[in-house]
Amino acid sequence: MTPRHHCEAYSSAGEEEEEEEEEKNVSPSQRDEVIQWLAKLKYQFNLYPETFALASSLLDRFLATVKAHPKYLNCIAISCFFLAAKTVEEDEKIPVLKVLARDSFCGCSSSEILRMERIILDKLNWDLHTATPLDFLHIFHAIAVSTRPQLLFSLPRLSPSQHLAVLTKQLLHCMACNQLLQFKGSMLALAMVSLEMEKLIPDWLPLTIELLQKAQMDSSQLIHCRELVAYHLSALQSSLPLNSVYVYRPLKHTLVTCDKGAFKLHPSSISGPDFSKDNSKPEVPVRGPAAFHLHLPAVSGCKHTSAKRKVEEMEVDDLYDGIKRLYNEDSGSESVGSVCGTDLSRQEGHASPCPPLQPVSVM
Repeated sequence: MTPRHHCEAYSSAGEEEEEEEEEKNVSPSQRDEVIQWLAKLKYQFNLYPETFALASSLLDRFLATVKAHPKYLNCIAISCFFLAAKTVEEDEKIPVLKVLARDSFCGCSSSEILRMERIILDKLNWDLHTATPLDFLHIFHAIAVSTRPQLLFSLPRLSPSQHLAVLTKQLLHCMACNQLLQFKGSMLALAMVSLEMEKLIPDWLPLTIELLQKAQMDSSQLIHCRELVAYHLSALQSSLPLNSVYVYRPLKHTLVTCDKGAFKLHPSSISGPDFSKDNSKPEVPVRGPAAFHLHLPAVSGCKHTSAKRKVEEMEVDDLYDGIKRLYNEDSGSESVGSVCGTDLSRQEGHASPCPPLQPVSVM
């Protein structure tokens, strides 16, 4: 064999080894897919956004510590999700492990999840209480609202807690983008708050500089992070249908328009989306000038809230007690708003048309 053939053989062998090495590691796209899967599980089991934020943080920390094979990625992710739920959620809200393994379709058994859980704890030195981007978002948003009370003057239909819920949705989307892993969680949260302030108040730059100095971060990194966050949020907004409004739809009937402005209930021919655990809060896009919602009575088979958790039932992404206490808002007089700013009555069995639709200013 000539020297030239030797070189070609060595180069081809080296390329094959590199390809095999890449197959043994989790790729950025695989990481993003499993994070999006965890986000769906959060809605499926009706858990707090903090649970998802902690689960994704634990997953990234573990993947940065060890080289994991892609075939174990689902088991690693569901184990991080279970650890986060046990850390953040109250006891009665923690999913039963067998139910979690079955309903999540993770492809692993309860014993496998427990074994992987122990491996993750060992690699992370049993340190699960780490700050997440969502924690910094709460801090920066509270400072912005307290120092600039006029921040929400252009959004009269949103309370501070509802505005924070909107930003939370956007942040959870950005956490599934591997390009943003190069930034710290505090940088990601500040970039998102800064972009939001730029749209709402004219003196957003001095407040951004003030928050930047408090967090002791580099301004050049913030500029770069802002650009990437703006790009991902614009991609999210462009993926939504034009003039779409997310409303509640009955399980078996839809409200359609008839002649002379009358309305009639027809059986629904469209299969519904993924429902939450109580099967009462599906969300579907409705197009056209007439969009109405119908409130459903609570399903009789739902699990009742225990005495330990006597708080008003609501979507955790829109409003929850921790944020309301943060802003000292009255939980009795305030109605829950959806993402598009529409007030929704939470009274059981109540049905009424929507108020006049407002332009969608988020997502």
